[in-house]
Amino acid sequence: MDSPEQVGHADPNSIRRRKAITMSTAPGPMDLTFSAPIGVEVKGDTWSCIEVPGSRELFGTGKALKVAASVDGTPLTAGLLPTGTGGHMLSVSAKLRQKIGKEIGDDVAVHISERLT
Repeated sequence: MDSPEQVGHADPNSIRRRKAITMSTAPGPMDLTFSAPIGVEVKGDTWSCIEVPGSRELFGTGKALKVAASVDGTPLTAGLLPTGTGGHMLSVSAKLRQKIGKEIGDDVAVHISERLT
């Protein structure tokens, strides 16, 4: 399987942690906020996803998992998909992009509030 390349990537320096976050290997509350552009390139196509910076270290796995999050203040429950390079990406549907008025390439604010799986 080819590894995805990122069109834009989350700046690790953009992460703002309001509380100390340690590795989250089990379901439970979290408090991770960061900004990143919508768009991850996979096999020549740009997917409507957001890279979660440092996710492999944060979650202790590169496998898919489910989280409660918000994108530009709009809440959602979503799966974090493996990027193919060890990290995770959060899918952003066309309906959500329309609701928040953003397109691929635009920066969004992401808050992950709970690991569900």
